[in-house]
Amino acid sequence: MRISLCNEVIRGLDFAAQCALAAGLGYDGLEVAPFTLDAEAPHLLPASRRAELRRAAAGEGIAITSLHWLLVAPAGLSITSGDPAIRARTLDVMERLVALTADLGGTLLVHGSPHQRSVEREGDAARAEEAMARAGEWAAQHGVTYCLEPLDSGQTNWVTTVAEAAAMVRRIGNPALRTMLDVCAAGNGEGDSVPALLERFVPSGDIAHVHLNDRNRQAPGQGKDHFGPVLSTLKRLGYAGFCAVEPFDYHPDGPTCAARAIGYLRALEETPA
Repeated sequence: MRISLCNEVIRGLDFAAQCALAAGLGYDGLEVAPFTLDAEAPHLLPASRRAELRRAAAGEGIAITSLHWLLVAPAGLSITSGDPAIRARTLDVMERLVALTADLGGTLLVHGSPHQRSVEREGDAARAEEAMARAGEWAAQHGVTYCLEPLDSGQTNWVTTVAEAAAMVRRIGNPALRTMLDVCAAGNGEGDSVPALLERFVPSGDIAHVHLNDRNRQAPGQGKDHFGPVLSTLKRLGYAGFCAVEPFDYHPDGPTCAARAIGYLRALEETPA
């Protein structure tokens, strides 16, 4: 299984040190939150900085696999807002982040960003879906995949199940636009178990990415969720994408949390089913 680490877990380190730590721990890649690269305007990183980041990862033998937490910076973005200026700015950032992903050597973007997708008025949901359609077009142009992330109702009121996300992706009908599964969100918001959801949506091609995290918001192995069935189901189904470790509560600290997670997951891979 190819496993990446969401880099905000160790964002206290500079990027080169993040790459070195992740590679040393046994991760195959880093999934990058753009705000960790530039807190104000990550979509405007100059070409020289993009090349520097890519070299840093390559020098440690690790890939920059993907981007996530896309709309945290700059502030004030929304895919549902009816304000023309906010919408134009948001779509511009999204398009530029797709290009950034390609420039960094990544293959995938994960659109979660719950606070930037709230549906409050008539037309909000339609604007959000249209933004996803646009994102799929940009992704196709750059040879990457854009994933709409279902998030549980405690985080957002728009697209809260894998089934809902898959239905939208199918309506849009662009192979560059897919969905994904976040174990924490699915465990807190779906009626079916995570393995059952994988059984349903991996063979159909809807799921292109997986986030590994416990329902207690810590890393795999730090809570009560069992990840052996998740990994074994993915393996049996021939899943070829990345799984990214994405805790939200770094206990006792980011580097230790990252180390415990990869050790736990690699041990599960070696345990006979």
